[in-house]
Amino acid sequence: MARLHTNHICTITELREPQKVLARSGGKPVAIMKNSKCVGYLVPEEASLQEEPRHASMDEVMASLEKRRAVNQPVLDYLKDK
Repeated sequence: MARLHTNHICTITELREPQKVLARSGGKPVAIMKNSKCVGYLVPEEASLQEEPRHASMDEVMASLEKRRAVNQPVLDYLKDK
């Protein structure tokens, strides 16, 4: 069985009343199942309007590494000989 990308599922029959399916999902995407196979996803509007994930800038990464240098340095020293 393929991995589903959501915890919420419904059957084709349940889609006769899509408002109930969407209300039950709490604004999350719903996998539509037919004969135990996913045939598609129903994505509510509020789920599609969520912000894009933010990525750290190089400055933020370097600041984090510098802040944790005391913790990371013994591991780096150990790995240097390997």
